[in-house]
Amino acid sequence: MDGLVQGKVALITGAGSGVGRAAVLLFCEHGAKVIAADIDGTSAEETARLAAAAGGEAVAVTCNVADPTSVDAAVAKAVEAFGRLDVVYNNAGITISPIPGKGLRSLVECDPEEMKRVEDVNINGVVYGCQAAIRQFEAQGGGGAIVSTASVAGLMGYGGVLYGTTKGAVVQLTRALAIEVADKGIRVNAVCPAGMLTRYAGMDPDGEHRGRVLEGMGKAHPLGRAIDPRDTASAAMFLCSDLASNITGVNLPVDGGLYAGRKVGG
Repeated sequence: MDGLVQGKVALITGAGSGVGRAAVLLFCEHGAKVIAADIDGTSAEETARLAAAAGGEAVAVTCNVADPTSVDAAVAKAVEAFGRLDVVYNNAGITISPIPGKGLRSLVECDPEEMKRVEDVNINGVVYGCQAAIRQFEAQGGGGAIVSTASVAGLMGYGGVLYGTTKGAVVQLTRALAIEVADKGIRVNAVCPAGMLTRYAGMDPDGEHRGRVLEGMGKAHPLGRAIDPRDTASAAMFLCSDLASNITGVNLPVDGGLYAGRKVGG
């Protein structure tokens, strides 16, 4: 039986680890040909090797999503390698580094240079990915799917002020852009995960405190467990698939029920 994204060509950013790596492997498992793009070219190459070892087809590309020229080059590589582009998954994202031993930084504790970097990656990086996708989709005659990784922090006060602000921008971009390009047959959606143990926040998914951290994250979610990167990748793949052919402008929580609320007394 064909996979959910059989025959589609997808560009996935932030592919060197976490959700991006999970997405590359999952998309390949379901029949897509994938450009695995990451600012760390070595990590992107490792993701492509893992995909190939599992029988998939992926090409690694070094890409800085905060540089529009770099994003355009990644799209061009997809067309060069596979002849077209059907999906852009704007997954790359970073956050403000926590204070060791203390946790999330308050807004006044954030360094201006680091703030600018987070804004460049989380907001501009998504904008550049959308621009490059739309140009290529239009050149092919229309159609195509854009998905971005936002966050439940973009839907509610959660996860740090500046980070949540950048993800809130992605949430609104998703809504507005979906309307703007609907007449071109281009669909625009986002996934909004809650707590995940990934390297993007400076955490070590394989560290000695893994179990304790996952348990703590799980307690924040009504379903009782942390979000696995593959959970988020699965939601993104669904939104890119033909099963979601009439879905656009949606910011889909992947959060174990966190955004829905809490039980009374919970």
